[in-house]
Amino acid sequence: MGRLHLGVLGSGAGSNMQSIVDAIAAGTLDAEIRVVLADVPDAKILDRARRQGIPCQYLDCAPWKTKLEGPAEDRCIEILRAAGVDTVVLAGFMRIVKPKLLAAFPNRVLNIHPALLPAFPGVHSWTQALDYGCKVAGVTVHFVDAGTDSGPILVQKAVPVLEDDTPETLHARIQVQEHLAFPEALNILASGQYAIEGRRVRIGLRAGDLSGKMV
Repeated sequence: MGRLHLGVLGSGAGSNMQSIVDAIAAGTLDAEIRVVLADVPDAKILDRARRQGIPCQYLDCAPWKTKLEGPAEDRCIEILRAAGVDTVVLAGFMRIVKPKLLAAFPNRVLNIHPALLPAFPGVHSWTQALDYGCKVAGVTVHFVDAGTDSGPILVQKAVPVLEDDTPETLHARIQVQEHLAFPEALNILASGQYAIEGRRVRIGLRAGDLSGKMV
């Protein structure tokens, strides 16, 4: 596959985007972030992008509060295509993306979720894990599909849940693994050494290695 041309969508501080920036700078990820879009006008991810000299802008998603749809979705696709993006990264993007964006970048939209999916989709998953009494929590990088946190899983990393954990301490430990998981997932994507077989991502294979299955 070679170098990835990334478009990053975010809503918050942008620490996962920073982990990608750092991996690129360290020479451990062959990628370029072409544009960063945020649905919050003062999101810190925009400040991070500006400091790195990465083109960025605010994407007004009104009137919807929880999804990317309608004119905002059309504008998002237009911006990503104009920037030459081939892979879309949802780095703390707190909106549900819709079929039009997924169709524009088929099997090229990745999300990171702070839980070991399929357990605890949705928000505050680390708190859900604590409340449920889990002994292990973690993070998942997955391809985005039409559901919520339901697409094929590319990378997972686990962390222990400690007896004295609070939601804050568990979340902080999960974030450490998030910053490792996203560059790892993108490296798999860049290698082309994977194949999607239904809900399963087979690492080390290429598209067509599975009879009748294509990435």
